[in-house]
Order: sequence, then structure tokens, then C-alpha cells
Amino acid sequence: MPDTAHVEPINSNVATFRAWLATGPHAIDGGLATELERAGHNLNGILWSARLLRDDPDAIRRVHLAYFAAGAKIATSASYQASRTGFAQAGLDPNLADELLRTSVHLAREARDQTMAAGASGPLWVAASIGPYGAVLGGGEEYVGHYNINKDELIEFHAERIEVLVSAEPDLLAIETIPDLVEVAALADVLGDYPHLPIWLSLSCRDGFHTNAGDRVTGALEVIGKVPNLVAVGVNCTAPEYVSDLLTSLRVAKVAADRPDIALLAYPNSGRVWDGATEQWHGEGWDHLPVAVVSDWCDIGAELVGGCCGLGPAAIEHLAATLR
Repeated sequence: MPDTAHVEPINSNVATFRAWLATGPHAIDGGLATELERAGHNLNGILWSARLLRDDPDAIRRVHLAYFAAGAKIATSASYQASRTGFAQAGLDPNLADELLRTSVHLAREARDQTMAAGASGPLWVAASIGPYGAVLGGGEEYVGHYNINKDELIEFHAERIEVLVSAEPDLLAIETIPDLVEVAALADVLGDYPHLPIWLSLSCRDGFHTNAGDRVTGALEVIGKVPNLVAVGVNCTAPEYVSDLLTSLRVAKVAADRPDIALLAYPNSGRVWDGATEQWHGEGWDHLPVAVVSDWCDIGAELVGGCCGLGPAAIEHLAATLR
């Protein structure tokens, strides 16, 4: 972990982002892997979309550009499933692994800068995606939780890659698809080292009240609510029909934690179910988020709304129009 004596105090980065959040609701991007697969890339394997950081970085940049063009105000980097551990399993040495992690942020920043240079109205933001430990295992464990490792091991895993991602200078950290509160607690310990960066926490949930591991979502703010630069909390890669109840529960939890400054966010998947064994989505799903559904989430208090697996640029364009 970095030496906390040299970390900046909470500063205008967090305050500026919070002020922007208050002008919302805002559209964020959608599923990255979804669009890469639609472009013909085979993402099967333990690295998933992170493989293209090495093999075809331009493909990732093009997806970021497509989301900005669709109206997204935040791009999340292709680092969700990337780590030294995962890259080592694919035969890469740690130095190259770190460089690819930084590349994920640089690609999103390049797409943001290109979009702004073309005349887009800002601000546009780059979030470093930090997925759960289960994502690195490659078998859908992030939809189950309970990895049979302890909190200290989770702290070590997350501290290592967060330090690398922060060195690439993202605008914020997107902690996403977290399935259980043990991992939330581990992340809370690590994130204390980065008070100068806005952070959001997004949980993956199996119903309207529980994470995928079976924890009540209201417990998340009991665990991480004292992190002062936590700017938003919500859910992602969760079926859309559960989101209203989840946001309502989190709104209540914000009050209990005395954190009115935390915004709510939601970026669900299309409603299909992931099969980790076959690495495929199954079932019927939505092509876009209906206006009435998005309006309900905003009425509850969502300030950031986007999509996850199965919801691409067309869905974000529809969403951005709804929010406008």
C-alpha cells in the first residue's frame, strides 16, 4: 500500500465530483464486454475483456468512444477482471501486468479527450473499474461470493491492483459487482489510502434486498459508510426488476449512516442469467431500460444510471435521452 503520510487530504477532486453529481441524474456507460463480443471478439477465458488490453487495445478505445457518443458521462476502464494474479495465470510477468492495468485507464482517458476535442460538452469522467476477487477466478464466482479466503487475503489482492490503477490517474474509482460484505470490509480498509479520489461502491444482488452472497444490502453502508470520499453507492450487474427495492433500501441505509452526501447509482444488466460454466448469458432480457423504470429509480434518488452486461451504446443513448 502507498505511504499514507504522502497521500493528499480530501480536496477539490471529491468536492467537484459531488457538485457535478448534484446536477444529475447522469448517464454512465454500459457493458464493455458485451460490445467487444458484438464486434466479433472471443472473450472466453480467465482474462475476459482484459485480454484485449494486450491483443487489441484499439478495440477497447472504440467502445469507450461509442459510449461517450451515446451520451455517457463516465467511462469505466477495462480493468474489471484484470490483476497480477489473473495475468500471471495467463503467463504474463508482473511488470507487464501492471502496464496493462495502467493501459486500461489510459485508453478511457484517450477516448474522453478525443470526445472533448470533437466538441462534446463536459465534464466527462474516467473511472478505474475494480471488480471483485471472484471475477479473477473466471467461473462466475462474483455471482456467488464467499471465496473461502480471509479478509487479509482480500486486502492484499485489492491493495496491489488499486495502487497500480491509481498511478494511471483516473478521475475516480468504481468498485463494482461486489457480492458480499467481507469483501466490502476489505475494500474499505484499502480505500482509506486514497482520500483524494471519489469512490463509488456497487453491489451485485440476487433479489431486492440481498447481495449475491446473501448479505442484506443495508449492511454495506454500515461497513464502508465511514469512508469520507465514498460519493455513491448502488447496484450493478443485477436484474432490473430488483433495482427499485435495492435503491430504496440503500436510501434508508444512507439515513441510518448519516451520509446524505452519498448519491445512489444503478447500472443493471439486461436481466439475463450468467452461467459461469458455459460462459454464456441465458434467458430473455431487455434491449434498453424503459422510461417508466428509469423514472422510478430517479424518483428514489438515483443520480447515476447506466447499464452492465447486455446493455450497449444503443441502450445508453435511449437512457441518456430519458434522463434529459
